[in-house]
Amino acid sequence: MTDKQTQQQADESNTIKDPDNWTTGDERMTGAQRSYLQTLSEEAKEDFDENLTKAEASKRIEELQEKTGRGVDK
Repeated sequence: MTDKQTQQQADESNTIKDPDNWTTGDERMTGAQRSYLQTLSEEAKEDFDENLTKAEASKRIEELQEKTGRGVDK
């Protein structure tokens, strides 16, 4: 295996991590998550919960992306 292939596999494995396993998942959501979640919530006509953790916000973003079609590869 080449160094390039090894690096690509490492990059992919680091980007696909279950939010439940994040070491900082119980911290407050980030500003970027808050902003994007507000936008998605408005588009989906759903309530925005400002008290989510980073992990909860990540899961909610995925749910709302699916519902709105945003962030989904087409």
